[in-house]
Amino acid sequence: MAPQEDADLRTLAESVALDWEAVRTHLAAAGMRLETDPPPRQFAGGLANLNYLIRLDGALAVLRRPPMGELPAGSHDMAREHRILSRLPDALPFVPRSLHLCDDPAVIGQRFQILEYRPGLVIREHMPPELAHRPEIGDRLSHVLLETLAAIHAVDTAAIGLDDLGRPEGFLARAVSGWRKRGLAAQEDGTEVLHGEIGAWLERHAVPDGKPGLLHNDYKLNNMILDPADFSPRAVVDWDQGTRGDPLFDFATLLSYWIHTDDPWAMHALAQMPADEACLWPRQKAVAEYARITGRDVSDFLFHRVLAMYKLSVIFLQLGLRYRTGATMDPRYAKLSAIGTGILEFTQEIAQGRAF
Repeated sequence: MAPQEDADLRTLAESVALDWEAVRTHLAAAGMRLETDPPPRQFAGGLANLNYLIRLDGALAVLRRPPMGELPAGSHDMAREHRILSRLPDALPFVPRSLHLCDDPAVIGQRFQILEYRPGLVIREHMPPELAHRPEIGDRLSHVLLETLAAIHAVDTAAIGLDDLGRPEGFLARAVSGWRKRGLAAQEDGTEVLHGEIGAWLERHAVPDGKPGLLHNDYKLNNMILDPADFSPRAVVDWDQGTRGDPLFDFATLLSYWIHTDDPWAMHALAQMPADEACLWPRQKAVAEYARITGRDVSDFLFHRVLAMYKLSVIFLQLGLRYRTGATMDPRYAKLSAIGTGILEFTQEIAQGRAF
């Protein structure tokens, strides 16, 4: 096993245990041979879906399943992701193919899938020291992030049989309504007024849906596997929220992780994308460049920006709720509610024009 690959994996003691014998039996019935000596190991990083490096039919692959415990409705959809990843590689070479879906939750407690393995560089909460604070690398990564996302948004979904994915009509209105409901269900005590004010702002400033495109819905640097030589994309992963809708919302989701040095503490505590260490462009420049690459009108982008930031705050509040209710005792979850509320406060600043 290569040193980079080994560094990306948890030890056996740190990995969340799965019933590998049940997995082996299931895969054998599908004509596939899982090797369990040495045992599979879980990939490091991530707070949601669980990913394991396995050896299948003599080659490396990835087993992917939802997190343990009760799941929010419609989240961590392995069947949706399998459908996308069975077809999207025909259009985009940087999308790993899904090789198998286990649609029987009884095997290990949840549906799971087997994905093609793509080795490479994964940049998580910090830049590798030898790459940090180098503007020329930041310029390259900024280009790669935006050009790759633009390529996703340009996919002809009809040509690969995904033209019925999602419901693009009314996408933004449903997003506002859905995230407001989720926010109220996961909010911390004392933040009801703040949730209400942001929700009301989104409804007052609603904009029409843009021309629909394929959306990743959680696109960011740590969901990319890069070629270490030139930082080109070898893989874009984590497609369980993939759908069709307004691409500006997908771009705004990327921008919600794109922090500046003077952003509030909660944005730095996200530990999702080291935009500052990576010397990525300012957010305003990223918006202008995305508009140039795609030709999309960004004059109403503030609405998408606020909606994506609210979504991000709610996601962290949902994760924090898992800790507050005892669904997980993982200490990494202990601070997530406070981070979610901090992002909520920053979202209010953005909506009121005091930040971008």
